[in-house]
Amino acid sequence: MQYKIHKPGIVILAAGQSSRLGSPKQLLRFNEKSLLQHCVEEALQTNIPVIMVVGANSQLIKYELKNLHITIAENKRWQEGMSTSLQCGLMAAKNLNNEIDGIIFMVSDQPFVSVMLLNNLLRAQNENSLPIAACGYAGRLGTPVLFHKYFFDALMDLQGDSGAKKLIEKNKNLATEVSFPEGVIDIDTVEDYKDLLQNAKK
Repeated sequence: MQYKIHKPGIVILAAGQSSRLGSPKQLLRFNEKSLLQHCVEEALQTNIPVIMVVGANSQLIKYELKNLHITIAENKRWQEGMSTSLQCGLMAAKNLNNEIDGIIFMVSDQPFVSVMLLNNLLRAQNENSLPIAACGYAGRLGTPVLFHKYFFDALMDLQGDSGAKKLIEKNKNLATEVSFPEGVIDIDTVEDYKDLLQNAKK
């Protein structure tokens, strides 16, 4: 079966509370901009629709993005886990354009995501015609990840904190990998952030 994507979209997940960090990690500064602003700006360069899912700290995050041309989707159920943000983003994308047939899901705390990486996901999926194109790092597949509409129903069936990684893991035979070694760097704790800043000075 051919899984061609003709109308892709991007969903950036930024609804979490950052409880381990103690402040909204999306707003941490790196290279003179917030992690969130970096992700959004790279996503916009693909020239495909970008949806941002907000939840906790939504007013702060909306303010950060006030001058950027994206669609904001508010996840009122963000406390129920990652699955609700995936579903909120998916529904917002389909409401924006019911012809969308593929979605890249991004998280907002991977500081080395680039437009080149996002375009590589789209290219790899198109060339291999598999329904998943996922980034490979630290011996596993993860975000950013592109799902063909073949998986939209499965995404809507996820529950609690089950996210995209669980779906990828179950369907590795249907996934093509795009190397992204820097993907292992994300920010969950103060120590993670300090390490990021320290390594950037080297």
